[in-house]
Amino acid sequence: MTLDFTQKQTILVVDDTPDNLALMTGLLKDAYRTKVANNGERALSIASTLPLPDLILLDIMMPGMDGYEVCQRLKADPRTKDIPIIFLTAKTEVEDEQKGFDTGCVDYITKPISPPIVLARVKTHLLLKSAKDFLSDQNSFLENEISKRTQEVQVVQDVTIMAMGSLAETRDNETGNHIRRTQNYVRALAKKLQTNPKFRAALDDATIEMLYKSAPLHDIGKVGIPDAILLKPGKLTPEEFEIMKTHTTLGRDAILTAEKMLDTPSSFLRYAREIAHYHQEKWDGSGYPEGFKGEQIPLSARLMAVADVYDALISRRVYKPAFPHEKAVEIIRKGRNKHFDPDITDAFLEIADEFKQIASVFVDDERDPKEAASAHSPVQHP
Repeated sequence: MTLDFTQKQTILVVDDTPDNLALMTGLLKDAYRTKVANNGERALSIASTLPLPDLILLDIMMPGMDGYEVCQRLKADPRTKDIPIIFLTAKTEVEDEQKGFDTGCVDYITKPISPPIVLARVKTHLLLKSAKDFLSDQNSFLENEISKRTQEVQVVQDVTIMAMGSLAETRDNETGNHIRRTQNYVRALAKKLQTNPKFRAALDDATIEMLYKSAPLHDIGKVGIPDAILLKPGKLTPEEFEIMKTHTTLGRDAILTAEKMLDTPSSFLRYAREIAHYHQEKWDGSGYPEGFKGEQIPLSARLMAVADVYDALISRRVYKPAFPHEKAVEIIRKGRNKHFDPDITDAFLEIADEFKQIASVFVDDERDPKEAASAHSPVQHP
């Protein structure tokens, strides 16, 4: 792109002496459009009226509001702060010139003027302003393009996660509402933990949003579990349970493969991989697949552990009715420092009513045949 200077630019001349106004307009009229003001108030009014002037030639010694005050007020107004101001004055002392620059002028020309000098400096500062405006427009354009591309990337991420989550949903007995409930539980817990200094740095808003989007993939590894085990209407044998437990590593491997295909150093699927792999770990080290304990378990998976167990407890299964909210809360309370991170448990207990509200919003359809087919206990069901 190139700068277009074919259109005349506008210069506002401010001076209380009519002869000076006539002199300057006569000097500038062939190359520029001119506007004039004979006092400070009038200058402020014209300068803030569209179309704004491109440059202001401003006298200092005027009755009422002097040029210094006019300049200060123009620079304080967001509408006019970027208009370059050249002082054109009979004040020749160094201190006067310094004060002019301190108030925000870009140049200082003393009277009596030299027409060639005035025209040269006007041209220079208009060129600088045009270049600055051009760069500002380019920056705005680039910012808009970056924002648009970022939104496109977000859409791709969202579609990828939801497509993979839908795949997991079609293989398991749990309903789509289970996925919606658990991801909202995770977000509510993470938001609560933001108030805890221990977690504030790890749980910024962007991370919480990614945890929310990643949560639906926690059981994606179940696509690799045989139907005879995944859909068995009864308790699993120890051998079957060992196979069922592999859904955590199967999920991790599936997501890891997708990450490698994306070839990004910090994949948006990182949290999904952590959740899928470690959400069955327990705080005391008695979980699987790695037997991690305490803070060895990624925070994302510790959040999902509470969300997943709570939802299993309040959901109806063929072997049990849905537990009341109060009983589910008590079971999780008893799991503090054993199954669950004590800090996350405490956060859950503080917002348990919010969990109950989320569950009521995304309630299961009692006629859902997939729900009726589910038969794994929350203890044995991974």
